[in-house]
Amino acid sequence: MSEAQLEGLIPETLKVRSARIVLESFEVQIDIGFHDFEVGAPQRLAVTIEIWLEDVAPPVDDDPERAWNYDFLRTEVVEISSSRRFNLQETFAHAVFERLAAFRGVRALRVRTSKPDVYPDAHGVGVEIASFAGLWPNP
Repeated sequence: MSEAQLEGLIPETLKVRSARIVLESFEVQIDIGFHDFEVGAPQRLAVTIEIWLEDVAPPVDDDPERAWNYDFLRTEVVEISSSRRFNLQETFAHAVFERLAAFRGVRALRVRTSKPDVYPDAHGVGVEIASFAGLWPNP
């Protein structure tokens, strides 16, 4: 069926109300940590970013120029992670958050970081910050 044939067939309850972009568990090597053995010894950090978009409609005419560039998210994380050394994941997460929150079209944002190599009996230890309370932003 074409979009024209679907017109009016989709119930209001199934209307798209939320759109988000996710960069999940992107690993960077970063000089982070305050313990003596961590300083100057880059380690793996997994970064997950969720951006809820103001505009839930797909880009007009499937035009990539009107869509979010996923490479941009990766580039921003790499740039911030290599810009300086960080003592705390919290500081790094806030730096990423502030950079992305400043861009047009962001309705809500969540940034999660995790060090996967800290404890042998855990997948990782990390922090999460968000522009909303709870699990999801309000519609």
